[in-house]
Amino acid sequence: MIRGFVSTRDMFQRAYEGRYAVPAFNFVCLEQLLAITDACLETRSPFILQCSANVRRGIGPAMVRAMAEGCSQVIAESGVRLPAALHLDHGTSVEECEAAIRDGFSSVMIDASALPFEENVRVSARVAELAHDHGVAVEAELGVLSGVEEDTAHGEAAATDPARVPDFVMRTGVDSLAVSVGTSHGVVKMRPRADGTLPPLRFDILARIEQDLPGFPIVLHGASGILPEYVDLFNRYGGALVEAQGVPEDQVRRAVASAVRKVNVASDGWIAMTAAARRALAENPASIDPRAFLNPARREMKQVYVRKIRDVMGSDGKA
Repeated sequence: MIRGFVSTRDMFQRAYEGRYAVPAFNFVCLEQLLAITDACLETRSPFILQCSANVRRGIGPAMVRAMAEGCSQVIAESGVRLPAALHLDHGTSVEECEAAIRDGFSSVMIDASALPFEENVRVSARVAELAHDHGVAVEAELGVLSGVEEDTAHGEAAATDPARVPDFVMRTGVDSLAVSVGTSHGVVKMRPRADGTLPPLRFDILARIEQDLPGFPIVLHGASGILPEYVDLFNRYGGALVEAQGVPEDQVRRAVASAVRKVNVASDGWIAMTAAARRALAENPASIDPRAFLNPARREMKQVYVRKIRDVMGSDGKA
């Protein structure tokens, strides 16, 4: 395990006791990594630094490790005691999760949700066995989210059957579980009904899980709000986000008040980053210095992450 990063088990236990969620922010580049670190240091929030399996393959394991070590060093030098975990998001196989464990990740997700239930159990249990031998926490998924995650398209959503959750958790030994309760990957998190209103999340599923497994950490994927001000900014400077719909923040807060202890955020930071970069490029057409658009992009991302921590997760000051 990379020095400075911890397992998510204790983080989730404290989050359950404090009724907040640990923010899980995805990064694909240094600017995002810096914005995440800065926001969490400013708010004194525990956090989960997420690298998707696809990004790990694209950047390369050695570079991801070096970036994560840099993040850990920045936190150490700040003098702030800030619990942080390094998490593999959407691991696709036992072998991929095992490689991330060897590379020092303190938490891994095995996403075998598209497989039949018994196969999902078998694969998830194997990853849990390997991970726990190294003190690493494991997230699995039950139910299927629709939409696009990285370059992988998912078909129709399949809501998590809460009646199967206790059996799945007991047989796999996983430490947290991502569930499908009405969100999606991509920039369309929820689809409006015929009358234009958004359907609520499946709070009945969350309530049943909390009743059957009190204290067990549930993970909400596809939870970005797709903030309208950044969609407008994105489109004002040449973007084409014609169809974009996030999860209302009041619904995420309600989920956090229930069983959800980890909330994944990727799209909100990415839209803010790209919108700010588009504006900077338009306003400085003669500049060839990448910092002219990367620095304002980083500042906007940080603002989004601070907002999520304070207004949605309730994790500020919980470090």
